[in-house]
Amino acid sequence: MHEIQQEVQKPRVILAGIDTGEYPAELSMQELAELAETAGCEPVLTCIQSRPAPEAATCIGAGKLEEIAEAVRNLQADMIIFDTELTGMQMRNISDLTDCKVIDRTMLILDIFAGRARTAEGKIQVSLAQYKYRLTRLTGMGKALSRLGGGIGTRGPGETKLETDKRHIRARIASLEKELKEIEKHRRFMTRRRKKDGLLTVAVVGYTNAGKSTLFNLLTNAGVLEEDKLFATLDVTARGLELPDGRTVLISDTVGFIRRLPHHLVEAFRATLEETAQADLILHVLDASEPDLSDRLQMTQELLTELGCSEIPQIHVLNKADLVPELTQKSDFDTVWISAKHGGGIENLMTAIMHHLPQTAKRMKLCIPYTEGGFLQKIREDSKFFSEDFTPEGTVIDAMIAVKFQKQAEKYLLSENT
Repeated sequence: MHEIQQEVQKPRVILAGIDTGEYPAELSMQELAELAETAGCEPVLTCIQSRPAPEAATCIGAGKLEEIAEAVRNLQADMIIFDTELTGMQMRNISDLTDCKVIDRTMLILDIFAGRARTAEGKIQVSLAQYKYRLTRLTGMGKALSRLGGGIGTRGPGETKLETDKRHIRARIASLEKELKEIEKHRRFMTRRRKKDGLLTVAVVGYTNAGKSTLFNLLTNAGVLEEDKLFATLDVTARGLELPDGRTVLISDTVGFIRRLPHHLVEAFRATLEETAQADLILHVLDASEPDLSDRLQMTQELLTELGCSEIPQIHVLNKADLVPELTQKSDFDTVWISAKHGGGIENLMTAIMHHLPQTAKRMKLCIPYTEGGFLQKIREDSKFFSEDFTPEGTVIDAMIAVKFQKQAEKYLLSENT
């Protein structure tokens, strides 16, 4: 017998927003649609109202809200998603007037984060952000909370009901913060250890779905999830990358940025994002085929500045070069055109990475006399060996020699591999 597989019905959602002139509303709504699809929803209508400021009670005007209520009935919508943060009172009023579940942009993003977090730290950060966000909205939400039920906007720490005790939430927040501090302490220790050992680090950053994870997998064979969705990867993944000159660096793939990344999320993931601030080099991956490329570049640069990364060397990696062949694609040490999907331009990228990273080690071929066994042992503990042979004259090694040993090593030099 063959099992009949029923296709799961996606929640039908109406997207609503206001255009106050503060930011490009159309682009923001397009991104909200992508976010909704990433969360497993089906957008069936988009509504934007131009107004000087949000309506205090309902965010949008009464007339537009009536249109949305009618659309909810006609289109059999399951939920309304607003492109701006709503207060508890606004959420309750809109829900009452439309008789429909209502969430805002931040709740949607938190939901996606909750579904994508894999590590203990990622899950704690998401839960913490969700609890803090909901705590500020308990008062005033009324029966709107009872409509949250399950599904989009409620993943993570579980369903929040009207009768939820605020003291219980505060206690949970305190517990999560304590757990997070322990994890952060461990990460800071590992960062100090890497610095002490002279291990260079490269951080891959950029707008979400620009191809960061595809590039990361190409460079390291890490097997990180690749999807053309927002926030396909959430947790920081780090792997070793061997450069053509023999040096090994640590490269990390971080959470993608988005337009108007909610402040709660910047705060919640600051510890994770600060990994970038400790890097020796940043690979800023950009989707070269995006029509608003310059806008996304500026947005990411602003967030990097906020994280204290403005002084770290950067390479602008223009990905998806195969989609814009009509453009003049000239690579240099600061800007490299690549196609992560097809592997094009990776040699140029490797050359640029080697150029920007400080020369902590150099590949040398040495013949060290047997009387200098102590020096050989020091090198062996702190260097990467490619070969080691024993000859009548001494031990011949081909290795990456750290800067601190290079001056002494020069008198045993046979040849250099460049």
